[in-house]
Amino acid sequence: MYCYQCEQTAGGAGCTRAGVCGKDAQTAALQDLLVFAAKGISQYAHRAAVLGRRDRQIDVFVAEALFATVTNVDFDPARLEETLHEAAAVRDRARTLYADACAAAGKSPDALEGPAAWQPAADLAGLTAQGDALSIAGRKVQFGEDVTGLQELITYGLKGAAAYMDHAHVLGKDDPAIYALFHEALDFLTRTNPTTDELVGWALKTGELNLKVMELLDAANTGAYGHPEPTEVRVTPVAGKAIVVSGHDLKDLEELLKQTEGRGVNVYTHGEMLPCHGYPGLKKYKHLVGNYGGAWQDQQKEFDVFPGAILMTTNCIQRPRETYHNRIFTTGLVAWPGVTHIGPDRDFTPVIEAALAAPGFEADAPKKTITVGFGHNAVLGVADKVIEAVKKGAIRRFFLIGGCDGAKSGRNYYTDLAQQVPDDCVILTLACGKYRFNKLDFGHVDGIPRLLDVGQCNDAYSAIRIAVALAEAFGCGVNDLPLSFILSWYEQKAVAILLTLLHLGVRNIRLGPTLPAFVTPAVLGVLVDQFAIAPITTPEADLRAALA
Repeated sequence: MYCYQCEQTAGGAGCTRAGVCGKDAQTAALQDLLVFAAKGISQYAHRAAVLGRRDRQIDVFVAEALFATVTNVDFDPARLEETLHEAAAVRDRARTLYADACAAAGKSPDALEGPAAWQPAADLAGLTAQGDALSIAGRKVQFGEDVTGLQELITYGLKGAAAYMDHAHVLGKDDPAIYALFHEALDFLTRTNPTTDELVGWALKTGELNLKVMELLDAANTGAYGHPEPTEVRVTPVAGKAIVVSGHDLKDLEELLKQTEGRGVNVYTHGEMLPCHGYPGLKKYKHLVGNYGGAWQDQQKEFDVFPGAILMTTNCIQRPRETYHNRIFTTGLVAWPGVTHIGPDRDFTPVIEAALAAPGFEADAPKKTITVGFGHNAVLGVADKVIEAVKKGAIRRFFLIGGCDGAKSGRNYYTDLAQQVPDDCVILTLACGKYRFNKLDFGHVDGIPRLLDVGQCNDAYSAIRIAVALAEAFGCGVNDLPLSFILSWYEQKAVAILLTLLHLGVRNIRLGPTLPAFVTPAVLGVLVDQFAIAPITTPEADLRAALA
């Protein structure tokens, strides 16, 4: 086993025995093999697409396969075994698609090797052995650390973008041209002699791909549920039976709300589901009563004392404690061995029954609220006020402080930084990193809230829309705005967003709490030279640099 795709990787270098995330060596090997299999499918699908042939089933499977390997998604070896055998069948389908496209074009198909020629072992032990042979450590010997690190940077960006693509797909939004970019990128990763310049170029192309995906997902979310609106959300419980929903998937929440309506069960969001309260199509359900707990890394202690059922809709699951193992459920691509999984029909009856059997909250807690829903539509709706406040000096600077949260020490930096931001500055935040400071009172500046919660991690698209609109209003580039990006990262969706910002030419990003282990000193040198990216230092020093 060798894995360094998340920020908390062992010793900051790589997990080699078991993942900090909770996956064992077998699961890690099967996930590595699934990425390899996806590359083989894309070798054929890319060439077929060039010849004008596409297959939606192939496209969707590749995105789902990549998403299944994101940190804290699929921990179930048995399920991964099924997916790998399905991958072989999908690869054969892609090969036929390519052969038919060649026949129609009057050309001979390329004889493809590498992942395209992979055949799955017959059993789980054999598949595990195949995955073990694909270790990153082995590729470091073959290609060197710099090339391998850049290959993984692209791979992780694709994994993050695939997660967002899956969310859009669930809501009925697909784009064959975007899927074609996934296939082209994965096909590139099968090359055995890439140059550093080519790899850096493809890292930026992956950022461009992710921008297209986030735009598609934004259209899917707002098309289904309306544009987020500034909304007060209760963060203390109310009396009654309860279900808490964690993850990212809006469709799962909607279906659960429909099925629990009139059943005497209150529904709470958790983690990255907090922004759901801002959508008109979701907040209309009166039994969506509030948000429970904080970011994903605290779920074990929070779920332990939650007196109801728990539904995990996407990544962020941790090993369930025995105290709540019988009342936690998974759906979509997330899975944990022994945990009841809700199928694609989204029949949440077992979840509802578990909630009704649990005690629920005995009494109302004192009411406390926070405000969410400052997506691009809401902020740009008052853009004239924001621009005027900047022009007259009431707002000195904007700070985008957000990203993934995590358990590793050093993340209090973001709390301290937010608290030290001067009163004439506005903080934009998104993703679960907001939980480090989103319940603090930052007040207002010139009638504008000093803390604007933009939404989930994929709502980085909203932040980009806001920044571009402000730049246009001031007749300057994004890098010339009084705007600082100070980001935290944990898993692959954060990598995808970082690559998107780099694709857009955003400079002077500060990243923490640590730099990715797969970014070698040589690669970091490229990023520093081209984009002035830098690690966080101290809140005081970073604020001085930004305000200077």
